[in-house]
Amino acid sequence: MSAAAARDHVKRLLEEHFRRVFRSSAPGSALTDALLVTSELVANAIRHGGGVRGFTALVTDRGLIVEVRDRSTDTPTVRRRSGTQVFPVGGYGWPLVQRLATEIDIAPMRDGKSIRVLLPLAPSGVS
Repeated sequence: MSAAAARDHVKRLLEEHFRRVFRSSAPGSALTDALLVTSELVANAIRHGGGVRGFTALVTDRGLIVEVRDRSTDTPTVRRRSGTQVFPVGGYGWPLVQRLATEIDIAPMRDGKSIRVLLPLAPSGVS
């Protein structure tokens, strides 16, 4: 699965959910956060994890759960800037995921790992 295909799936899922439950479109901030996190998880699985082995997105009463499975057993790390680098190349995605997700679960699997995140979805003023 590509990052674009995963984003399209999440966008459709959230739009359907908000139309059904709140009779409105998905709030811009919730949709933007969900699409950013989805992109980062899938792109990281492709770039650093040996490819996407599985992708799941579902809405629960707690929020949006996104799970990406890849072929690497390495856990994500934050890359630090070297002393000579003015701007690091890459390394922004994982801190972004950590900031936006309310829960992160990294589970080793026989042939890789699963990263599952929970993102809040409540629109402003609704808890």
